[in-house]
Amino acid sequence: MVLPLINDMRSEVMYGQYLDVTAAGRPTADVERALRIVRCKTAKYTVERPLQIGAALAGAPRAAREALSAYALPVGEAFQLRDDLLGVFGPPEVTGKPSLDDLREGKHTVLVALALQRADAHQRRVLRSLLGSPRLDEAGADRIRELLTSTGARNEVENMISTLRTQALRVLKTAPFPSGATAHLRQLTDAATARTS
Repeated sequence: MVLPLINDMRSEVMYGQYLDVTAAGRPTADVERALRIVRCKTAKYTVERPLQIGAALAGAPRAAREALSAYALPVGEAFQLRDDLLGVFGPPEVTGKPSLDDLREGKHTVLVALALQRADAHQRRVLRSLLGSPRLDEAGADRIRELLTSTGARNEVENMISTLRTQALRVLKTAPFPSGATAHLRQLTDAATARTS
């Protein structure tokens, strides 16, 4: 019962990594592709499959395993969306990672896809000229941050995180979990969606 879950997890994360690597340096306005990367590379690998594996080992009934998936996917997606925001806007001394890496790599994130989707022609040219440049400096990064904010992409990602958080918490209200497990999952939801590092 556990081995098929581990096999699925391995396949999903490899697919997500493949999508991530092939999209790097060539971000587009394709929000759905960015969300597929998030779902496979993070949500399934980091949250859903580990919870399912634990549930399988504990002999949890099918209803509990299904509720775990319904809970885990929005939490995992919100976690990655928060990580993408922190990777661009978070202070390195707090996040523990450089704020230029994702921008220099030109990662195809939901944040970037939304900005490209909403940008006017001039803003799109600026974003395309700066994103993925290995020589990107702080001034260029500040210009990207300004465009991610002025296009509304940053706010939209915050709204998505809030919606996903609400969705996950709604699942917990009716999930067939012991109260202690539900409390821990609520804490996980808060830690994943409201973190600063």
